[in-house]
Amino acid sequence: MTGDPIWMKSLLTVHVTVGFGAFVVAPMALITAKGGKQHKRWGMVYLWCMGLVAATALPMALFRPVLFLALVAVLSFYLAFTGYRVLKLRHVAGGGARLLDWVVTGACFISSVALLVLAVLRPALVQHMGIVAILFGALGMRASGTHLLSFVRKPADKMFWLYRHFQHFIGSYIAAWTAFSTVTLPRLFGHAMWLWLWPSAIGVPAILLTTAYYKRKFAARGRVEITAAV
Repeated sequence: MTGDPIWMKSLLTVHVTVGFGAFVVAPMALITAKGGKQHKRWGMVYLWCMGLVAATALPMALFRPVLFLALVAVLSFYLAFTGYRVLKLRHVAGGGARLLDWVVTGACFISSVALLVLAVLRPALVQHMGIVAILFGALGMRASGTHLLSFVRKPADKMFWLYRHFQHFIGSYIAAWTAFSTVTLPRLFGHAMWLWLWPSAIGVPAILLTTAYYKRKFAARGRVEITAAV
């Protein structure tokens, strides 16, 4: 970093600072009462932190260039942004999307396709990340593709917004930890594949278990309401 221009060093300082902030405040949003003031406050702080993380990571990754990290930065911000936006749009008729939603989600879908295609056809452009790049590309395509579809056809499940809210926020946190792990930890452990995978190995089961918990909860509530009505 000693030979980098001053703007690069400045971006890195901001990036590290807000990245550390995101790591700290995300658990605060997770443990506070859902829908409460503290939950909303910490969630908003996390969103702003991730916006700054992506805004600083993107030019740094393109300057190096480290295209893989640039595309992961897009995915990470998309997940945080849409995890927040779905709360604003859940009561809007139809898909409820605005131009901003189309642009952000479309950009994530395109970058995810690029990540997957480059991993297969031009792996050198994504730092030879192989299966990891393919996995992130596929996950990004699935998340953004499903989201684009919901813009024109609102999901039948009335609680879709809640699932998307925590799935995307946790997914953003996974992407952030993945970037941190692969940039920082190789100094201690070398360039091992597990450095890319451990955040997903922890985070993805957490998403699945949380989704299953709430679906069982709402299903039980629905059965009680039906029984009471009868």
